[in-house]
Amino acid sequence: MLGAVVAAMSRPPEPFQPPGTEIFDYTKNCLFGSGSYCVTRVSFWMLASVVLILAVFLLAFRRPGLVPRGLQNAVEALVDFIRNGIVMEVIGPEGLPFVPFLTSMFVFIWVNNTFEVIPGIQFPTTSRMAIPLFLAVLVWFLFNIVGIVKQGGWRYLKNNLFPAGVPPALYVLVTPIEFVSTFLVRPLTLSVRLAANMIAGHLILAIFFLGTWYLQWKLATIPFAVASFALGTFITAFEILVAVLQAYIFTILTAVYLAGAIHPEH
Repeated sequence: MLGAVVAAMSRPPEPFQPPGTEIFDYTKNCLFGSGSYCVTRVSFWMLASVVLILAVFLLAFRRPGLVPRGLQNAVEALVDFIRNGIVMEVIGPEGLPFVPFLTSMFVFIWVNNTFEVIPGIQFPTTSRMAIPLFLAVLVWFLFNIVGIVKQGGWRYLKNNLFPAGVPPALYVLVTPIEFVSTFLVRPLTLSVRLAANMIAGHLILAIFFLGTWYLQWKLATIPFAVASFALGTFITAFEILVAVLQAYIFTILTAVYLAGAIHPEH
């Protein structure tokens, strides 16, 4: 087996074929199970991320100290960031009950985004549209339910569809726009923004590193292989930042939608 791999690597490569959308298709092969119970690579790492996150939080607070140290200190800093940097800034004290939800969502998205640059995984599970879309629909249900509970059903619709301060004559134009943007577009933009960024990043990394492997076979193209590898390494570091940034954007927009449901005047 090892000899076959070495022999394959030693042969001149075929004409370079840039990767396409096929690198995101992991639905055909099951790691285990079959049919509706097929566990693909994407679903496996998504479930593994949940186990990993639970393990980290349980270990961090297994024996909590009055003065946090180590893992407890890191996790508490993360929770404080969500609490003070997002919830208190965007929603206010009324948003404190949502700190656990927003923290869980931020960490889940962050971990699944970061899978893109982890050796042996090298695939962001959030690049599969089903995962961002599920999260976006969950957020959609949450802020609409919160708005109905806080304001009442009719008042919630009225505040969204007929904004205060708008001349009544303009409602014929404003109301359809508000309906589409609030109740239809929000889950779409949330999910597409996250998925598109992770798809683009993964595709760019694949092109640069496959290009490095292809260019290193000929002496004349070795300098280009070095440049391709250097750019791929730089983009890898950039994608680590993107993984955090996209998790932050998704979380803070969720907080903004919740703030609008709780405080209609905003």
